[in-house]
Amino acid sequence: MLSFCKLLAVLPVALAASAGPMVLHERRAAVPVGFVRQGAAPANEILTLHVALTSNNVAGLKERLRSASTPGSAAFRQWLSMDEVKAFAQPSPETVSAFNTFASANGLKPTVISANGDWVTISLPVAQANTLFAAEFEVFTHPSLPGPITRTLSVSLPAELVGHVEVLDPTTAFVAGDVRPPGPASSTIARDAAASCDTSVATGVITPACLQELYGIPTSPATEDANVIMVTAYEQEFAQTADLAQFLTLLRPDIPPNTTFEVVSLNEGLDPQGQFLAGLEANLDTQYTIGIATGVPVQFLTVGGTTDLFPTNLLNTTAFLDGVPNPPTVLTTSYGRDESDFGASLATKICNGYMALGARGITVLFSSGDGGVRGNHDELSICSNNTFLPVFPASCPFVTAVGSTFGSAPETAVNFTGGGFSNVFPTAFYQTAQVAGFLETLPADFPGIYNESGRGYPDVALQGWNFEIVAGNETTLESGTSASSPSFAGIIALLNDRLLAAGKPVLGFVNPLLIRRARRRLRTLLRGITRALSVAFDAAAGWDPLTGLGTPVFAELLAAAMAA
Repeated sequence: MLSFCKLLAVLPVALAASAGPMVLHERRAAVPVGFVRQGAAPANEILTLHVALTSNNVAGLKERLRSASTPGSAAFRQWLSMDEVKAFAQPSPETVSAFNTFASANGLKPTVISANGDWVTISLPVAQANTLFAAEFEVFTHPSLPGPITRTLSVSLPAELVGHVEVLDPTTAFVAGDVRPPGPASSTIARDAAASCDTSVATGVITPACLQELYGIPTSPATEDANVIMVTAYEQEFAQTADLAQFLTLLRPDIPPNTTFEVVSLNEGLDPQGQFLAGLEANLDTQYTIGIATGVPVQFLTVGGTTDLFPTNLLNTTAFLDGVPNPPTVLTTSYGRDESDFGASLATKICNGYMALGARGITVLFSSGDGGVRGNHDELSICSNNTFLPVFPASCPFVTAVGSTFGSAPETAVNFTGGGFSNVFPTAFYQTAQVAGFLETLPADFPGIYNESGRGYPDVALQGWNFEIVAGNETTLESGTSASSPSFAGIIALLNDRLLAAGKPVLGFVNPLLIRRARRRLRTLLRGITRALSVAFDAAAGWDPLTGLGTPVFAELLAAAMAA
Protein backbone atom coordinates (compact mmCIF):
# COMPACT_ATOMS: atom_id res chain seq x y z
CA MET A 1 0.00 0.00 0.00
CA LEU A 2 1.33 3.43 -0.89
CA SER A 3 1.68 5.91 1.92
CA PHE A 4 -0.68 8.87 1.89
CA CYS A 5 2.20 11.28 1.15
CA LYS A 6 3.22 9.25 -1.88
CA LEU A 7 -0.39 9.11 -3.04
CA LEU A 8 -0.58 12.88 -2.88
CA ALA A 9 2.54 13.05 -5.00
CA VAL A 10 1.03 10.91 -7.78
CA LEU A 11 -2.47 12.41 -7.60
CA PRO A 12 -1.89 15.03 -10.36
CA VAL A 13 -0.67 12.24 -12.64
CA ALA A 14 -3.79 10.23 -11.79
CA LEU A 15 -6.06 13.12 -12.62
CA ALA A 16 -4.35 13.67 -15.93
CA ALA A 17 -4.26 9.97 -16.81
CA SER A 18 -8.01 9.57 -16.22
CA ALA A 19 -9.07 12.45 -18.42
CA GLY A 20 -10.41 10.16 -21.16
CA PRO A 21 -13.99 9.05 -21.85
CA MET A 22 -15.85 7.14 -19.13
CA VAL A 23 -18.36 4.31 -19.55
CA LEU A 24 -21.06 3.69 -16.93
CA HIS A 25 -20.47 0.34 -15.25
CA GLU A 26 -23.16 0.09 -12.54
CA ARG A 27 -25.71 2.43 -11.02
CA ARG A 28 -28.34 2.37 -8.29
CA ALA A 29 -31.40 4.55 -8.73
CA ALA A 30 -31.73 5.22 -5.00
CA VAL A 31 -30.25 4.50 -1.62
CA PRO A 32 -31.40 1.01 -0.50
CA VAL A 33 -34.02 0.77 2.25
CA GLY A 34 -32.56 1.20 5.72
CA PHE A 35 -29.34 2.94 4.67
CA VAL A 36 -28.91 6.60 5.64
CA ARG A 37 -26.59 9.02 3.87
CA GLN A 38 -24.09 10.73 6.18
CA GLY A 39 -22.37 12.89 3.58
CA ALA A 40 -19.39 12.66 1.27
CA ALA A 41 -16.61 10.29 2.29
CA PRO A 42 -13.42 12.08 3.43
CA ALA A 43 -11.18 12.78 0.44
CA ASN A 44 -8.15 11.21 2.11
CA GLU A 45 -9.92 8.03 3.30
CA ILE A 46 -8.07 5.03 1.88
CA LEU A 47 -10.22 2.55 -0.02
CA THR A 48 -9.17 -1.00 -0.80
CA LEU A 49 -11.00 -2.06 -3.94
CA HIS A 50 -11.21 -5.60 -5.28
CA VAL A 51 -10.95 -5.58 -9.05
CA ALA A 52 -12.18 -8.53 -11.11
CA LEU A 53 -10.21 -8.82 -14.32
CA THR A 54 -12.15 -10.38 -17.18
CA SER A 55 -11.58 -14.12 -17.51
CA ASN A 56 -10.32 -15.10 -20.94
CA ASN A 57 -12.88 -17.82 -21.71
CA VAL A 58 -15.96 -17.94 -19.46
CA ALA A 59 -18.06 -19.24 -22.35
CA GLY A 60 -15.64 -22.12 -22.85
CA LEU A 61 -15.69 -22.99 -19.15
CA LYS A 62 -19.49 -22.96 -19.14
CA GLU A 63 -19.55 -25.33 -22.11
CA ARG A 64 -17.09 -27.69 -20.41
CA LEU A 65 -19.25 -27.68 -17.28
CA ARG A 66 -22.31 -28.36 -19.40
CA SER A 67 -20.63 -31.35 -21.05
CA ALA A 68 -19.21 -32.73 -17.82
CA SER A 69 -22.53 -32.49 -15.96
CA THR A 70 -24.95 -33.73 -18.64
CA PRO A 71 -25.67 -37.48 -18.69
CA GLY A 72 -24.97 -38.99 -22.11
CA SER A 73 -22.23 -36.51 -22.95
CA ALA A 74 -18.89 -37.97 -24.03
CA ALA A 75 -17.25 -35.83 -21.35
CA PHE A 76 -19.72 -36.73 -18.58
CA ARG A 77 -18.09 -36.38 -15.13
CA GLN A 78 -14.70 -35.64 -16.60
CA TRP A 79 -14.08 -32.93 -14.03
CA LEU A 80 -11.28 -30.47 -14.59
CA SER A 81 -8.11 -30.04 -12.59
CA MET A 82 -7.12 -26.84 -10.82
CA ASP A 83 -4.80 -25.88 -13.69
CA GLU A 84 -7.36 -26.76 -16.36
CA VAL A 85 -9.91 -24.43 -14.78
CA LYS A 86 -7.27 -21.73 -14.47
CA ALA A 87 -6.68 -21.88 -18.22
CA PHE A 88 -10.29 -20.74 -18.72
CA ALA A 89 -10.62 -18.38 -15.75
CA GLN A 90 -7.37 -16.43 -15.84
CA PRO A 91 -7.31 -13.06 -17.62
CA SER A 92 -5.71 -12.80 -21.03
CA PRO A 93 -2.26 -11.17 -21.41
CA GLU A 94 -4.01 -8.25 -23.13
CA THR A 95 -6.29 -7.73 -20.11
CA VAL A 96 -3.40 -7.91 -17.66
CA SER A 97 -1.41 -5.47 -19.76
CA ALA A 98 -4.31 -3.02 -20.07
CA PHE A 99 -4.94 -2.95 -16.35
CA ASN A 100 -1.27 -2.76 -15.39
CA THR A 101 -0.79 0.16 -17.79
CA PHE A 102 -3.76 1.94 -16.20
CA ALA A 103 -2.49 1.20 -12.69
CA SER A 104 1.05 2.35 -13.44
CA ALA A 105 -0.13 5.59 -15.04
CA ASN A 106 -2.12 6.36 -11.88
CA GLY A 107 0.43 5.36 -9.27
CA LEU A 108 -1.43 2.22 -8.19
CA LYS A 109 0.17 -1.07 -7.19
CA PRO A 110 -2.16 -4.05 -7.82
CA THR A 111 -1.87 -7.15 -5.63
CA VAL A 112 -3.06 -10.46 -7.09
CA ILE A 113 -5.26 -12.27 -4.55
CA SER A 114 -6.61 -15.28 -6.49
CA ALA A 115 -5.01 -18.45 -7.76
CA ASN A 116 -6.55 -17.83 -11.19
CA GLY A 117 -5.15 -14.31 -11.32
CA ASP A 118 -8.54 -12.77 -12.04
CA TRP A 119 -8.78 -10.83 -8.77
CA VAL A 120 -6.48 -8.02 -7.70
CA THR A 121 -6.72 -5.33 -5.04
CA ILE A 122 -5.76 -1.69 -5.25
CA SER A 123 -5.60 0.89 -2.46
CA LEU A 124 -6.24 4.55 -3.14
CA PRO A 125 -7.78 7.61 -1.49
CA VAL A 126 -11.44 8.47 -2.02
CA ALA A 127 -10.56 11.58 -4.01
CA GLN A 128 -8.60 9.54 -6.53
CA ALA A 129 -11.24 6.80 -6.71
CA ASN A 130 -13.92 9.41 -7.40
CA THR A 131 -11.86 10.77 -10.28
CA LEU A 132 -10.68 7.50 -11.79
CA PHE A 133 -14.12 5.85 -11.71
CA ALA A 134 -16.48 8.84 -12.02
CA ALA A 135 -17.88 7.96 -8.60
CA GLU A 136 -19.18 9.87 -5.61
CA PHE A 137 -18.20 7.82 -2.58
CA GLU A 138 -20.34 8.61 0.45
CA VAL A 139 -20.63 7.43 4.03
CA PHE A 140 -23.73 5.38 4.89
CA THR A 141 -25.08 3.92 8.10
CA HIS A 142 -27.57 1.14 8.75
CA PRO A 143 -29.15 0.06 12.05
CA SER A 144 -27.88 -3.51 11.67
CA LEU A 145 -24.26 -2.57 10.91
CA PRO A 146 -21.72 -1.93 13.67
CA GLY A 147 -20.37 1.17 11.96
CA PRO A 148 -20.50 3.35 8.84
CA ILE A 149 -19.55 2.07 5.40
CA THR A 150 -18.29 3.85 2.29
CA ARG A 151 -20.16 3.21 -0.96
CA THR A 152 -21.20 4.96 -4.17
CA LEU A 153 -24.46 4.80 -6.10
CA SER A 154 -22.69 4.92 -9.43
CA VAL A 155 -19.35 3.71 -10.78
CA SER A 156 -17.85 3.98 -14.27
CA LEU A 157 -14.79 2.63 -16.05
CA PRO A 158 -12.27 4.47 -18.17
CA ALA A 159 -12.80 3.44 -21.78
CA GLU A 160 -9.46 1.62 -21.89
CA LEU A 161 -10.64 -0.77 -19.15
CA VAL A 162 -14.00 -1.67 -20.70
CA GLY A 163 -13.92 -5.36 -21.55
CA HIS A 164 -10.99 -5.91 -19.20
CA VAL A 165 -12.59 -5.19 -15.80
CA GLU A 166 -15.78 -6.96 -14.68
CA VAL A 167 -16.21 -5.77 -11.09
CA LEU A 168 -15.10 -3.06 -8.69
CA ASP A 169 -15.97 -4.02 -5.12
CA PRO A 170 -17.08 -2.65 -2.75
CA THR A 171 -18.74 0.15 -4.69
CA THR A 172 -22.48 -0.18 -5.40
CA ALA A 173 -23.15 -3.33 -3.33
CA PHE A 174 -25.16 -2.61 -0.16
CA VAL A 175 -25.52 -5.55 2.22
CA ALA A 176 -26.82 -5.21 5.76
CA GLY A 177 -28.72 -7.25 8.31
CA ASP A 178 -28.16 -10.88 9.12
CA VAL A 179 -27.02 -12.77 6.02
CA ARG A 180 -28.42 -15.96 7.51
CA PRO A 181 -31.98 -16.70 6.41
CA PRO A 182 -34.37 -15.07 8.94
CA GLY A 183 -35.97 -18.31 10.00
CA PRO A 184 -38.59 -18.90 12.71
CA ALA A 185 -37.50 -18.36 16.31
CA SER A 186 -35.76 -21.24 18.03
CA SER A 187 -37.17 -22.90 21.11
CA THR A 188 -35.68 -25.16 23.77
CA ILE A 189 -37.13 -28.62 24.32
CA ALA A 190 -37.08 -31.19 27.08
CA ARG A 191 -35.18 -34.33 26.14
CA ASP A 192 -37.78 -36.62 27.73
CA ALA A 193 -40.60 -35.23 25.59
CA ALA A 194 -42.20 -37.79 23.33
CA ALA A 195 -41.67 -36.73 19.74
CA SER A 196 -42.79 -37.75 16.29
CA CYS A 197 -40.88 -37.36 13.04
CA ASP A 198 -44.03 -35.92 11.49
CA THR A 199 -43.50 -32.17 11.82
CA SER A 200 -47.06 -31.44 10.75
CA VAL A 201 -48.10 -32.34 14.30
CA ALA A 202 -47.26 -30.43 17.49
CA THR A 203 -44.83 -33.06 18.79
CA GLY A 204 -42.99 -33.39 15.50
CA VAL A 205 -39.22 -33.04 15.76
CA ILE A 206 -36.59 -33.82 13.11
CA THR A 207 -33.48 -35.75 14.11
CA PRO A 208 -30.87 -37.56 12.00
CA ALA A 209 -32.82 -40.79 12.55
CA CYS A 210 -35.96 -39.13 11.15
CA LEU A 211 -34.15 -38.06 7.98
CA GLN A 212 -32.60 -41.51 7.61
CA GLU A 213 -36.01 -43.13 7.86
CA LEU A 214 -37.80 -40.63 5.64
CA TYR A 215 -35.25 -40.60 2.81
CA GLY A 216 -33.64 -44.03 3.18
CA ILE A 217 -30.26 -42.62 4.16
CA PRO A 218 -27.80 -45.38 5.18
CA THR A 219 -26.08 -45.37 8.58
CA SER A 220 -23.04 -47.41 7.56
CA PRO A 221 -19.83 -45.36 7.73
CA ALA A 222 -18.22 -43.89 4.64
CA THR A 223 -14.90 -45.34 3.55
CA GLU A 224 -13.31 -42.76 1.24
CA ASP A 225 -11.13 -40.21 3.04
CA ALA A 226 -10.73 -37.99 -0.04
CA ASN A 227 -14.45 -37.23 0.05
CA VAL A 228 -14.87 -34.10 2.20
CA ILE A 229 -17.80 -31.78 3.02
CA MET A 230 -16.96 -28.12 3.58
CA VAL A 231 -19.36 -26.07 5.70
CA THR A 232 -18.94 -22.31 5.30
CA ALA A 233 -19.53 -19.83 8.09
CA TYR A 234 -19.82 -16.06 7.92
CA GLU A 235 -20.94 -13.39 10.41
CA GLN A 236 -18.74 -14.74 13.23
CA GLU A 237 -20.71 -17.95 13.60
CA PHE A 238 -18.74 -20.36 15.79
CA ALA A 239 -19.29 -24.14 15.77
CA GLN A 240 -18.81 -25.77 19.17
CA THR A 241 -17.09 -29.15 19.56
CA ALA A 242 -18.65 -29.73 23.01
CA ASP A 243 -22.13 -29.22 21.58
CA LEU A 244 -21.34 -31.58 18.71
CA ALA A 245 -20.21 -34.28 21.14
CA GLN A 246 -23.45 -33.92 23.12
CA PHE A 247 -25.49 -33.97 19.89
CA LEU A 248 -23.85 -37.21 18.74
CA THR A 249 -24.29 -38.82 22.16
CA LEU A 250 -28.02 -37.97 22.14
CA LEU A 251 -28.94 -38.48 18.50
CA ARG A 252 -26.19 -40.53 16.81
CA PRO A 253 -24.84 -42.77 19.59
CA ASP A 254 -23.37 -45.08 16.92
CA ILE A 255 -20.89 -42.32 15.95
CA PRO A 256 -17.97 -41.81 18.39
CA PRO A 257 -18.71 -38.64 20.41
CA ASN A 258 -15.16 -37.37 19.83
CA THR A 259 -15.87 -37.09 16.09
CA THR A 260 -15.29 -33.50 15.08
CA PHE A 261 -14.58 -31.16 12.17
CA GLU A 262 -11.41 -29.59 10.84
CA VAL A 263 -11.31 -25.81 11.22
CA VAL A 264 -10.13 -23.91 8.14
CA SER A 265 -9.66 -20.15 8.55
CA LEU A 266 -9.98 -17.50 5.86
CA ASN A 267 -9.59 -13.73 6.34
CA GLU A 268 -8.64 -14.26 9.98
CA GLY A 269 -11.83 -16.20 10.66
CA LEU A 270 -12.08 -17.66 14.15
CA ASP A 271 -13.81 -20.52 15.93
CA PRO A 272 -13.47 -19.85 19.68
CA GLN A 273 -14.98 -22.41 22.01
CA GLY A 274 -17.29 -21.79 24.95
CA GLN A 275 -20.88 -22.29 26.06
CA PHE A 276 -21.88 -18.71 25.34
CA LEU A 277 -20.14 -18.56 21.97
CA ALA A 278 -22.33 -21.18 20.32
CA GLY A 279 -23.53 -20.13 16.88
CA LEU A 280 -26.94 -21.61 16.12
CA GLU A 281 -26.27 -21.67 12.38
CA ALA A 282 -22.73 -23.02 12.70
CA ASN A 283 -23.88 -25.74 15.13
CA LEU A 284 -26.85 -26.66 12.94
CA ASP A 285 -24.67 -26.95 9.84
CA THR A 286 -21.91 -29.02 11.41
CA GLN A 287 -24.19 -31.26 13.48
CA TYR A 288 -26.35 -32.24 10.53
CA THR A 289 -23.56 -32.73 8.01
CA ILE A 290 -21.72 -34.97 10.47
CA GLY A 291 -24.96 -36.49 11.75
CA ILE A 292 -26.16 -37.45 8.26
CA ALA A 293 -22.93 -38.20 6.36
CA THR A 294 -21.69 -40.94 8.68
CA GLY A 295 -17.90 -41.09 8.60
CA VAL A 296 -17.43 -38.37 5.96
CA PRO A 297 -14.74 -35.83 6.97
CA VAL A 298 -16.13 -32.31 7.51
CA GLN A 299 -14.24 -29.03 7.25
CA PHE A 300 -15.59 -25.88 8.90
CA LEU A 301 -14.52 -22.83 6.88
CA THR A 302 -14.75 -19.81 9.14
CA VAL A 303 -14.52 -16.56 7.17
CA GLY A 304 -13.71 -13.30 8.91
CA GLY A 305 -15.20 -9.95 7.94
CA THR A 306 -18.29 -7.91 8.70
CA THR A 307 -21.77 -8.21 7.21
CA ASP A 308 -21.28 -5.37 4.73
CA LEU A 309 -18.39 -7.34 3.18
CA PHE A 310 -20.46 -10.50 2.67
CA PRO A 311 -20.16 -10.28 -1.16
CA THR A 312 -16.39 -9.86 -0.85
CA ASN A 313 -16.23 -12.85 1.48
CA LEU A 314 -18.15 -15.00 -0.99
CA LEU A 315 -15.59 -14.03 -3.63
CA ASN A 316 -12.75 -14.76 -1.25
CA THR A 317 -14.20 -18.21 -0.58
CA THR A 318 -14.23 -19.21 -4.24
CA ALA A 319 -10.81 -17.62 -4.79
CA PHE A 320 -9.45 -19.66 -1.87
CA LEU A 321 -10.87 -22.92 -3.20
CA ASP A 322 -9.48 -22.13 -6.66
CA GLY A 323 -6.03 -22.61 -5.14
CA VAL A 324 -6.72 -25.90 -3.32
CA PRO A 325 -5.36 -28.81 -5.39
CA ASN A 326 -7.65 -31.38 -3.70
CA PRO A 327 -10.79 -29.45 -2.77
CA PRO A 328 -13.85 -30.76 -0.90
CA THR A 329 -16.38 -32.62 -3.00
CA VAL A 330 -19.35 -30.83 -1.39
CA LEU A 331 -19.70 -27.20 -0.30
CA THR A 332 -22.77 -26.14 1.70
CA THR A 333 -23.70 -22.57 2.63
CA SER A 334 -26.67 -21.39 4.67
CA TYR A 335 -26.27 -17.66 4.06
CA GLY A 336 -27.60 -15.26 1.43
CA ARG A 337 -29.14 -11.86 0.76
CA ASP A 338 -31.47 -10.28 -1.74
CA GLU A 339 -30.06 -10.51 -5.24
CA SER A 340 -30.55 -6.76 -5.68
CA ASP A 341 -28.14 -6.07 -2.81
CA PHE A 342 -25.25 -7.24 -4.98
CA GLY A 343 -25.86 -5.73 -8.39
CA ALA A 344 -25.61 -7.61 -11.68
CA SER A 345 -21.85 -7.48 -12.31
CA LEU A 346 -20.86 -8.60 -8.82
CA ALA A 347 -23.49 -11.37 -8.68
CA THR A 348 -22.38 -12.63 -12.09
CA LYS A 349 -18.72 -12.77 -11.08
CA ILE A 350 -19.53 -14.60 -7.84
CA CYS A 351 -21.76 -17.03 -9.75
CA ASN A 352 -19.00 -17.69 -12.28
CA GLY A 353 -16.79 -18.59 -9.32
CA TYR A 354 -19.25 -21.32 -8.39
CA MET A 355 -19.28 -22.44 -12.02
CA ALA A 356 -15.51 -22.91 -11.78
CA LEU A 357 -15.92 -24.97 -8.61
CA GLY A 358 -18.59 -27.10 -10.24
CA ALA A 359 -16.26 -27.78 -13.17
CA ARG A 360 -13.77 -29.20 -10.69
CA GLY A 361 -16.34 -31.71 -9.41
CA ILE A 362 -17.59 -29.79 -6.36
CA THR A 363 -21.32 -29.91 -5.60
CA VAL A 364 -22.15 -26.39 -4.41
CA LEU A 365 -25.30 -26.21 -2.25
CA PHE A 366 -27.08 -23.11 -0.94
CA SER A 367 -30.16 -22.73 1.21
CA SER A 368 -32.90 -21.01 -0.82
CA GLY A 369 -33.83 -18.44 1.86
CA ASP A 370 -36.62 -18.19 4.42
CA GLY A 371 -38.61 -15.23 3.16
CA GLY A 372 -40.77 -17.06 0.64
CA VAL A 373 -40.86 -15.13 -2.64
CA ARG A 374 -40.01 -11.90 -0.83
CA GLY A 375 -36.29 -12.55 -0.37
CA ASN A 376 -34.57 -12.07 2.97
CA HIS A 377 -37.00 -9.38 4.12
CA ASP A 378 -36.54 -7.97 7.60
CA GLU A 379 -38.23 -5.43 9.84
CA LEU A 380 -37.06 -2.57 7.59
CA SER A 381 -38.63 -4.01 4.45
CA ILE A 382 -42.22 -3.12 3.71
CA CYS A 383 -44.28 -5.47 1.53
CA SER A 384 -46.01 -2.59 -0.22
CA ASN A 385 -46.44 -4.40 -3.54
CA ASN A 386 -46.35 -7.85 -5.10
CA THR A 387 -42.82 -7.61 -6.46
CA PHE A 388 -40.94 -10.85 -5.73
CA LEU A 389 -37.32 -10.57 -4.53
CA PRO A 390 -34.95 -13.41 -5.44
CA VAL A 391 -32.19 -14.48 -3.05
CA PHE A 392 -28.54 -14.80 -4.05
CA PRO A 393 -26.40 -16.94 -4.29
CA ALA A 394 -29.34 -19.41 -4.38
CA SER A 395 -30.42 -17.80 -7.67
CA CYS A 396 -27.07 -18.59 -9.33
CA PRO A 397 -27.65 -21.28 -11.99
CA PHE A 398 -24.41 -23.10 -11.06
CA VAL A 399 -25.41 -23.95 -7.50
CA THR A 400 -27.96 -26.43 -6.20
CA ALA A 401 -30.50 -24.42 -4.20
CA VAL A 402 -32.32 -26.33 -1.46
CA GLY A 403 -35.84 -25.44 -0.28
CA SER A 404 -37.79 -26.76 2.70
CA THR A 405 -40.71 -29.07 3.42
CA PHE A 406 -42.42 -30.33 6.57
CA GLY A 407 -44.66 -33.20 7.55
CA SER A 408 -44.67 -36.64 5.99
CA ALA A 409 -46.79 -38.89 3.77
CA PRO A 410 -46.91 -36.60 1.87
CA GLU A 411 -44.48 -33.80 2.61
CA THR A 412 -45.66 -30.22 2.15
CA ALA A 413 -43.77 -27.12 1.04
CA VAL A 414 -43.35 -25.02 4.17
CA ASN A 415 -44.57 -21.43 3.99
CA PHE A 416 -41.17 -19.77 4.47
CA THR A 417 -39.27 -21.71 1.81
CA GLY A 418 -37.48 -19.33 -0.53
CA GLY A 419 -37.92 -19.58 -4.27
CA GLY A 420 -38.75 -17.79 -7.46
CA PHE A 421 -36.93 -16.47 -10.49
CA SER A 422 -33.70 -14.53 -10.85
CA ASN A 423 -33.62 -10.98 -12.15
CA VAL A 424 -29.97 -11.37 -13.19
CA PHE A 425 -29.58 -14.89 -14.59
CA PRO A 426 -31.69 -16.34 -17.43
CA THR A 427 -33.41 -19.71 -17.22
CA ALA A 428 -30.66 -22.30 -16.88
CA PHE A 429 -29.85 -24.58 -19.80
CA TYR A 430 -30.89 -27.67 -17.85
CA GLN A 431 -34.34 -26.43 -16.73
CA THR A 432 -35.96 -24.71 -19.71
CA ALA A 433 -38.67 -27.34 -20.21
CA GLN A 434 -39.39 -27.63 -16.47
CA VAL A 435 -39.72 -23.87 -15.93
CA ALA A 436 -41.92 -23.51 -19.01
CA GLY A 437 -44.12 -26.33 -17.76
CA PHE A 438 -44.59 -24.69 -14.39
CA LEU A 439 -45.37 -21.28 -15.86
CA GLU A 440 -48.18 -22.86 -17.85
CA THR A 441 -49.88 -23.81 -14.57
CA LEU A 442 -50.16 -20.19 -13.39
CA PRO A 443 -53.52 -18.48 -13.93
CA ALA A 444 -53.70 -15.58 -16.36
CA ASP A 445 -54.51 -13.17 -13.52
CA PHE A 446 -51.62 -14.28 -11.26
CA PRO A 447 -50.84 -11.14 -9.22
CA GLY A 448 -47.12 -11.65 -8.57
CA ILE A 449 -44.45 -9.56 -10.29
CA TYR A 450 -41.46 -11.70 -11.24
CA ASN A 451 -39.08 -12.39 -14.12
CA GLU A 452 -40.57 -15.36 -15.97
CA SER A 453 -37.43 -15.67 -18.12
CA GLY A 454 -35.14 -15.94 -15.07
CA ARG A 455 -33.35 -18.90 -13.55
CA GLY A 456 -35.88 -20.76 -11.42
CA TYR A 457 -34.95 -21.95 -7.95
CA PRO A 458 -34.80 -23.99 -5.71
CA ASP A 459 -33.65 -27.19 -7.41
CA VAL A 460 -34.53 -29.68 -4.66
CA ALA A 461 -36.00 -29.69 -1.16
CA LEU A 462 -35.73 -31.44 2.16
CA GLN A 463 -37.28 -31.17 5.62
CA GLY A 464 -36.71 -27.76 7.21
CA TRP A 465 -38.92 -27.51 10.30
CA ASN A 466 -38.08 -28.27 13.97
CA PHE A 467 -34.56 -29.69 13.67
CA GLU A 468 -33.20 -30.72 17.05
CA ILE A 469 -29.70 -29.41 17.73
CA VAL A 470 -27.51 -28.71 20.77
CA ALA A 471 -26.35 -25.16 21.42
CA GLY A 472 -24.71 -23.94 24.61
CA ASN A 473 -25.33 -27.33 26.26
CA GLU A 474 -29.08 -27.04 25.65
CA THR A 475 -31.25 -28.93 23.19
CA THR A 476 -33.15 -26.56 20.96
CA LEU A 477 -35.25 -26.59 17.79
CA GLU A 478 -34.16 -24.72 14.67
CA SER A 479 -36.04 -24.30 11.40
CA GLY A 480 -35.26 -22.97 7.95
CA THR A 481 -33.75 -23.83 4.61
CA SER A 482 -30.46 -23.46 6.46
CA ALA A 483 -31.28 -26.86 7.96
CA SER A 484 -32.19 -28.34 4.60
CA SER A 485 -28.97 -27.48 2.77
CA PRO A 486 -26.44 -29.15 5.12
CA SER A 487 -28.68 -32.21 5.39
CA PHE A 488 -28.83 -32.51 1.60
CA ALA A 489 -25.05 -32.01 1.55
CA GLY A 490 -24.75 -35.08 3.76
CA ILE A 491 -26.76 -37.12 1.25
CA ILE A 492 -24.61 -35.94 -1.67
CA ALA A 493 -21.45 -36.81 0.29
CA LEU A 494 -22.69 -40.36 0.97
CA LEU A 495 -23.49 -40.78 -2.72
CA ASN A 496 -19.98 -39.58 -3.56
CA ASP A 497 -18.53 -42.10 -1.11
CA ARG A 498 -20.28 -44.95 -2.92
CA LEU A 499 -19.19 -43.61 -6.31
CA LEU A 500 -15.54 -43.29 -5.29
CA ALA A 501 -15.57 -46.76 -3.73
CA ALA A 502 -16.79 -48.09 -7.08
CA GLY A 503 -14.00 -46.27 -8.94
CA LYS A 504 -16.33 -43.66 -10.38
CA PRO A 505 -16.05 -39.83 -10.35
CA VAL A 506 -18.01 -37.78 -7.83
CA LEU A 507 -21.32 -36.09 -8.66
CA GLY A 508 -19.97 -32.55 -9.05
CA PHE A 509 -22.48 -30.12 -10.53
CA VAL A 510 -25.56 -32.28 -10.12
CA ASN A 511 -28.50 -30.21 -11.44
CA PRO A 512 -28.54 -31.57 -15.02
CA LEU A 513 -28.45 -35.17 -13.71
CA LEU A 514 -31.31 -34.51 -11.31
CA ILE A 515 -33.41 -32.89 -14.03
CA ARG A 516 -32.71 -35.66 -16.54
CA ARG A 517 -33.43 -38.53 -14.17
CA ALA A 518 -36.34 -36.86 -12.41
CA ARG A 519 -38.05 -36.32 -15.75
CA ARG A 520 -37.95 -40.07 -16.31
CA ARG A 521 -38.56 -41.33 -12.78
CA LEU A 522 -39.97 -38.41 -10.84
CA ARG A 523 -41.96 -40.38 -8.31
CA THR A 524 -39.04 -42.60 -7.26
CA LEU A 525 -35.83 -40.59 -7.75
CA LEU A 526 -37.16 -37.46 -6.10
CA ARG A 527 -40.53 -37.34 -4.36
CA GLY A 528 -42.54 -34.66 -6.11
CA ILE A 529 -44.25 -32.23 -3.72
CA THR A 530 -47.72 -31.06 -4.76
CA ARG A 531 -48.88 -29.48 -1.50
CA ALA A 532 -47.91 -26.09 -0.06
CA LEU A 533 -48.98 -23.56 2.49
CA SER A 534 -49.80 -20.09 1.19
CA VAL A 535 -46.49 -18.91 -0.29
CA ALA A 536 -47.61 -17.10 -3.50
CA PHE A 537 -46.58 -19.90 -5.86
CA ASP A 538 -48.11 -23.38 -5.62
CA ALA A 539 -46.26 -26.66 -5.50
CA ALA A 540 -46.86 -28.70 -8.63
CA ALA A 541 -46.02 -31.99 -10.28
CA GLY A 542 -42.54 -31.80 -11.80
CA TRP A 543 -40.48 -28.72 -10.93
CA ASP A 544 -41.83 -25.74 -8.99
CA PRO A 545 -40.24 -22.64 -7.37
CA LEU A 546 -40.97 -23.90 -3.85
CA THR A 547 -39.46 -27.38 -3.66
CA GLY A 548 -37.72 -27.72 -7.01
CA LEU A 549 -37.90 -31.31 -8.19
CA GLY A 550 -38.91 -32.58 -4.75
CA THR A 551 -37.24 -34.45 -1.89
CA PRO A 552 -34.65 -37.25 -2.17
CA VAL A 553 -34.92 -41.02 -2.21
CA PHE A 554 -31.39 -42.19 -1.46
CA ALA A 555 -31.51 -45.63 -3.10
CA GLU A 556 -32.92 -44.24 -6.34
CA LEU A 557 -30.42 -41.37 -6.41
CA LEU A 558 -27.60 -43.86 -5.89
CA ALA A 559 -28.88 -46.10 -8.67
CA ALA A 560 -29.15 -43.14 -11.04
CA ALA A 561 -25.67 -41.91 -10.10
CA MET A 562 -24.14 -45.34 -10.64
CA ALA A 563 -25.97 -45.93 -13.91
CA ALA A 564 -25.01 -42.53 -15.31
